[in-house]
Amino acid sequence: MFRLFALLSLLFLNLFACQGGYTSCVQKINDAKVIQNSSLLIPVKNHKLLIYSNQQPNAKILKYDPFLSLYLVEDRKKFAYPYDVNMRLQLGTAMVNNKRAKEGKILKNQVGLNLFAHYSEKLKTPALITSSCCSLEGIVTPRGVIQKEYIQRFLSASAVTYADIGIRVKNDAGYVIVRAINPYLKNNPFQKEDCIISLDGKKVHAASVFMRKILFSKIGSKHSVMIKRGKKKITLHVKASKRYGGGFMSDTFLEERGIYFDRSLHIIKLNQFYKKFGLKVGDKLLGVNKVAVKNERELQKYIENFKDFSLLLFERKNFQFFVKIK
Repeated sequence: MFRLFALLSLLFLNLFACQGGYTSCVQKINDAKVIQNSSLLIPVKNHKLLIYSNQQPNAKILKYDPFLSLYLVEDRKKFAYPYDVNMRLQLGTAMVNNKRAKEGKILKNQVGLNLFAHYSEKLKTPALITSSCCSLEGIVTPRGVIQKEYIQRFLSASAVTYADIGIRVKNDAGYVIVRAINPYLKNNPFQKEDCIISLDGKKVHAASVFMRKILFSKIGSKHSVMIKRGKKKITLHVKASKRYGGGFMSDTFLEERGIYFDRSLHIIKLNQFYKKFGLKVGDKLLGVNKVAVKNERELQKYIENFKDFSLLLFERKNFQFFVKIK
């Protein structure tokens, strides 16, 4: 009954308190000059701009999230009607850019830093997902939607870090299944295809919620994870470590060792330690542990064969060479 009353009250507010609806949201994007080329400059509270961009903005950066390509900078123009991140119950949303709005809904929620959300409608990106009152529900990128929970955390967190327990998960027939494990995490207790039942005593129903709780937890925090492995139920006790890859950065588990790739597996960032192995930025990865790999997902899959080291095959100007990574 209470939920029905809340929904009716919300409907009343949407109908009568947000005159203009999504048409006014298109106008707001234009008035605030939110869309600039392939970037979004979104005015938020306290005279700041939330920026989504693949390029570092020419401004004093207050905060940066390299996983989601988000920046927080000062808003010199001080837009009078900043966006708020809508964490309230919401009946409807639309994808909005500077030309039009298309009402729709989230079809698939964001699963951590590996799979952005999917929306039912499409517009030229970048764009926003908003409520009819023009509150922010998500940021639309070419790779999918960054949902409001991640935006709100970025704005409110003092430090931009994410936690990790050494697994990547997926939804499968109503269950949350481990699809990949970090072989470099010492004493990683998980196995591929483990079914996640609960986290810290609370039942797990969706990969999106499970990963969000892990990512947003404090680094060094301890957790109990009940899994089903075969016919056995086992409670694993884990400690959250720092997350190194995902989102707009590569996520192959080698990031923990200081090696980052582009989408075609060329090295784009390299820890100084590995330069003495002869590795250089631009080297292309061809295989891992004697298995050829063509993309990030394949590399993440086959690197699990790690025992004492991973054997990586690289190519540079038609010259191929192996490197052992412990």
